[in-house]
Amino acid sequence: MSVGQRAASGTVYLDEAATTPLRRDVLAAMGPYLGPAFGNPSSHHEVGEAARDALAGARRDVAQALGARPGEIIFTSGGTEADNLAVKGIALAEPRGRHVVVSAVEHPAVLESARWLGRIGFDVTELPVDGDGLVDPQTLAGALREDTTLVSIQHANNEVGTVQPLTELAAVAAERGVPLHTDAVQSAPWLDLDVGRLGVQALSLSGHKLGAPKGVGVLWLRRGVPLEPVMHGGGQESGHRSGTENVAGAVGVAAALRLLDHSLVGDVAARRDRFVQRVLEAVPGARLTGHATQRLAGHASFVLPGRSGESVLLDLERRGIVCSSGSACHAGSDEPSHVLTAMGIEREVAQSAVRFTFGAATGEDQLDAAAEALADVVVPVAR
Repeated sequence: MSVGQRAASGTVYLDEAATTPLRRDVLAAMGPYLGPAFGNPSSHHEVGEAARDALAGARRDVAQALGARPGEIIFTSGGTEADNLAVKGIALAEPRGRHVVVSAVEHPAVLESARWLGRIGFDVTELPVDGDGLVDPQTLAGALREDTTLVSIQHANNEVGTVQPLTELAAVAAERGVPLHTDAVQSAPWLDLDVGRLGVQALSLSGHKLGAPKGVGVLWLRRGVPLEPVMHGGGQESGHRSGTENVAGAVGVAAALRLLDHSLVGDVAARRDRFVQRVLEAVPGARLTGHATQRLAGHASFVLPGRSGESVLLDLERRGIVCSSGSACHAGSDEPSHVLTAMGIEREVAQSAVRFTFGAATGEDQLDAAAEALADVVVPVAR
């Protein structure tokens, strides 16, 4: 099934922020390294050399997509490991102090890594956000200290789609000589990933948000930024991340990055805006969450006061619409979203969240069907 298209069961998949299907072209690129070219890239024989050459090629391709050097690419098991390695590894390696700064709306991979640092003696500052989920660069400037070792602020939010003013935030950190890491897992399909233009010193990606498989991620780390490994062993990935590399996965994420087509972003954003308008007109009380315009092209999230987000999801799925209430990492939790409460949304209202995320292949008719189904589910109760 193509991304966003109807499955054989007749469902419409609108949960791409959780995961995307594996693209056929990506699977084809990976094929040889799942079969005949199965070697360990650390082995010094012909089979191992073939795997090592493929890994080096994937590293070059990922670096090119990011405007980086191949030696700055570290392959990981996913976005969570990439975030952990960046936050813990940079903070532990920096000799200047024991203070880290993150935003209050980060993915748990960043927040929990920072809180772990707090448990071993670091000071952790969680920056507040406004009602749209944005971090004010002046707030960051006021939080920086002489002993700040790291700032980690996401490129775009996984729950509400808000895109941070990352270049401005990076400039603030750079003025004080503090490295800034960004979790770009959600923004990768939609936004410019050139690390030079972004001005960051580290950036995390996850393959399965791009049409590559689960189980592979990337940490880009600017040359010269010290990093303490958090996975110890044989010293793979230039000593940054030990463990036999997932060659097929690395080839897959490189292929997925090559296949990105940002020329389609404008059309997707226009479809998103029409979908948002239809929902706001058809569903009494529905409120858009996140910034109205500074948001990911394929991302529309709402709160529906008076309803349970989980019950709405079940009712939508019965009508053939698959979406989510927010982060897949928190699915099944009774706690309201930390992102929404940090934005000032009441706890009870935060529990009514519904998120629709989609890609370039998602048609207008599918979004119409989702808006109609949501109105069917919510309006009878609102009346």
